[in-house]
Amino acid sequence: MKIAMLTSGGDCQGLNATMRGVAKTLYNEIGDVTIYGILDGYKGLIDGKYKKLKKEDFSGILTLGGTILGTSRQPFKKMKVIEENGVDKIKAMKETYKKLDIDCLVILGGNGTHKTANLLREEGLNVVTLPKTIDNDLWGTDVTFGFQSAIDVATDVIDRIHTTATSHGRIFVVEIMGHKAGWLTLCSGIAGGADIILIPEIPYDINKIKGEIEKRSADNKGFSIIAVAEGAVSLEESKMNKKEFKASRENMKQPSIAYRIADEIMAITDHEVRVAVPGHVQRGGAPNPYDRVLCTRFGAYAAYLIKEKKFGNMVGMKDGKIVAVPLGEVAGRLKTVPADNQMIAAARKVGISFGD
Repeated sequence: MKIAMLTSGGDCQGLNATMRGVAKTLYNEIGDVTIYGILDGYKGLIDGKYKKLKKEDFSGILTLGGTILGTSRQPFKKMKVIEENGVDKIKAMKETYKKLDIDCLVILGGNGTHKTANLLREEGLNVVTLPKTIDNDLWGTDVTFGFQSAIDVATDVIDRIHTTATSHGRIFVVEIMGHKAGWLTLCSGIAGGADIILIPEIPYDINKIKGEIEKRSADNKGFSIIAVAEGAVSLEESKMNKKEFKASRENMKQPSIAYRIADEIMAITDHEVRVAVPGHVQRGGAPNPYDRVLCTRFGAYAAYLIKEKKFGNMVGMKDGKIVAVPLGEVAGRLKTVPADNQMIAAARKVGISFGD
């Protein structure tokens, strides 16, 4: 059997652990397996850049962050576009696939990655995918690998901000990753004891945020922690169409939403506000124990799908069980935080504000 693996999109904790799970299971259950590593994501598949991997390449990488294969972002909307250099990307990817004479292409990635993976499936390639993203926004799985590790990092940041915010009596705005889905901000905000949590799914009213800060001040609480998703939107922005919203953000003077919210708060209150942006730190480092177990389970199940020739599926988790999810159901669908989510309800009950 011959398979190839690639990691696409932004890196995160658990990519290596998941590839290890796939490889070790195939080696143990099939034995005669050749595994190729496609370098730098879909770019490597397009350019024909790969290397033959050995068993020892999968040893010692359970706890290793990043990806041993490298990664890149290749926008799905440009996959069918013939570039100025004349390269037909879809044709080139199919040629690399045929050249290696592989039985299955294993793809690890998030939303954009899965759109392209489904495109390759439609082109006749045998594909099995694995759900990677710290945003936890992939449709068809309750959890993605990397998410829990990122929660640990973001929560630790909020924990540390608490001490300095308390010492100085300041308002701190902590910007957490997540452009369209607020899962990471919601979970780390609750875990870190944030006073206000702002996520893309719930537009915020700056006056409501002001009211919450003033309420805390009246209760002799001289500081507030605001956890903000990088994709948070104001009430006014939520009423804009896409063109208006894009123009509004392009004209925004501040480098990110956290800085804008900080400026807005200082403009209508007499509080001192500071901003903390952990950024890509949330993606880095070793996967936590939960993700190591999840990645191993995901990888082992992917190997099962390959062995049984059940191609065209993403490996996901549903109600605690690892399952196969048809790629056609996953591609192009985003899993956002629903308004009736129990975590939101619990957070409101303990006094956390969502700025609405």
